[in-house]
Amino acid sequence: MRFLPGLICLLPLLSPLAHAELIDDINDRGELRIALEANTAPFNFKEDGKLTGFEVELGEMLAAELDVRPDFVVTDAADLLPGVESGKYDVAINHIAMTPELAERFDLSAAYSRPDAQLLASKEEPQRPLVMAQSFQPEEKSGPPPSLVIPFQKGNPAFKASLDNALTRIKDDGRLEQLSQKWLKKQE
Repeated sequence: MRFLPGLICLLPLLSPLAHAELIDDINDRGELRIALEANTAPFNFKEDGKLTGFEVELGEMLAAELDVRPDFVVTDAADLLPGVESGKYDVAINHIAMTPELAERFDLSAAYSRPDAQLLASKEEPQRPLVMAQSFQPEEKSGPPPSLVIPFQKGNPAFKASLDNALTRIKDDGRLEQLSQKWLKKQE
């Protein structure tokens, strides 16, 4: 018992080392905070004041697979990735391409889409997120299509496993393909 006061004094110093995993925070809240810009059809946009699009429906499916509610937070490009990095948002689902720079800053989901780069370039607003601007250049005709991923804070392996498992279930049962056909099929 004489060690108890010393242990109590050490607890504040140990708390950063024992931070909760992102999946625990999400489960405690009962919601997945999803950042997006809501300005790029067909990915995510507002129609009659309501959020819609490929990534909105994907976010709803992922939240359902994780057994939580989706909480979509509309933000701008300047806040999108810094907000995820700081923990303000759990994830960003905003047609973000996998790049080495992104992988250095964030943990990433498995790829959820490889849409045609021309579709991405033709739908983009002039002020694209840095990740998008580096990845999608309309004049690039060669190479594989970009892989779209979901970034989240580094150091969350249990959340990565949960998110990737949810994506796998959505892919395996055909829901992701149906969603892609609905929103991302080539406009002739």
